[in-house]
Amino acid sequence: MAKITILVTGGNGQLGRELQMLAARHPAYNYVFTDRSTLPIEDEQQVNAFFATHRPAWCINCAAYTAVDKAESDKAAAFRINGDAPGYLAAACKKHDAKLIHISTDYVFDGNSAVPLKETDPTCPINVYGASKLAGEQKAMENNPGATVVIRTAWVYSEFGNNFVKTMIRLMKERPAINVVDDQLGSPTYAADLAAAILQIVTHPHFAPGIYHYSNEGRITWYQFALAIRERIGSTCTVNPIPSSQFPTPAKRPHYSLLDKTLIRNTYQLTIPAWETGLETCLAHIG
Repeated sequence: MAKITILVTGGNGQLGRELQMLAARHPAYNYVFTDRSTLPIEDEQQVNAFFATHRPAWCINCAAYTAVDKAESDKAAAFRINGDAPGYLAAACKKHDAKLIHISTDYVFDGNSAVPLKETDPTCPINVYGASKLAGEQKAMENNPGATVVIRTAWVYSEFGNNFVKTMIRLMKERPAINVVDDQLGSPTYAADLAAAILQIVTHPHFAPGIYHYSNEGRITWYQFALAIRERIGSTCTVNPIPSSQFPTPAKRPHYSLLDKTLIRNTYQLTIPAWETGLETCLAHIG
C-alpha cells in the first residue's frame, strides 16, 4: 500500500524545519518539503502542476511573507504570497481531494482586546502583513471550506531561522544593556510544539475543518520573555523595559496577542505545553 503524501510548503522556515525533525518519527507518511525555489506558491500554474505530479493527501502551508515591516512598502508581494497563494493551495487541495492546514497569525486582530482572543472574535488588522494574512485565511476557507484548517499562532520561535529568542541571546552576548518593549502581551509559541500539534491533527481520526488558535500556555510581555531568556542562559546583560512608543517600527504591532486555545485543545485532544517548557527545550537544542 502506497504511503500517504504530505506536502509541506515553506520547508526551510522555522516551522518547516521543525516538521522535518518530526517527520523522521512518522515514517508512515511520505513527506515532500518545498521552498520558494521548488514551489513558489504564489504561482497558480506551478501549484496545480505540483499537485498533479505528487498527489498529496495533505498540504501544510508554512510558507509566508514574514517581513512585517518590509510589507508596509512591499504590499503587492505580501498579498501575493500571504493572500493569493493560500487560495491557490486550497483550490488545488479541493481538486485533488486533499486537506489543507494553513498557518496564520494573531496579527489579523487589532490587539485591543483585554481577554484571550477566540476564533469568532472580529478581525481588524492594523498592518499590511496582518491584512495579507487575513486575506489568505479567507481565500483558503472560500476555496475549500470542507477540508481546510487555519491555525492562527503568535510569537513563533525555534532553534532555526531568525527569531526573538536567538536575537536576545546574541544581543545579550554583545551588549551590556538592551531595551525590550513591555507593553505588548502574549504567549510565545515554540515551533516544535506547534509542529507536534499539526501532526496530531493529521493523525487524528476525526478531521474537523475551521479556524483554530494555538500558542503555548501562559501570558507574558516581550520584556518578561527577555528576562526569562537572560535567566536561563546565565547572562549579566541589563534588560530595560520600554514602551512601544520608544521603539517605533514601520508596521504597528498589536498590544494584545493572547489566544484562547480551548477549541483546538478540545477538538483535537491536544495537551499544550507552557511557554516556559518550550523555551527550556529550545535553549537546550540551541546549546
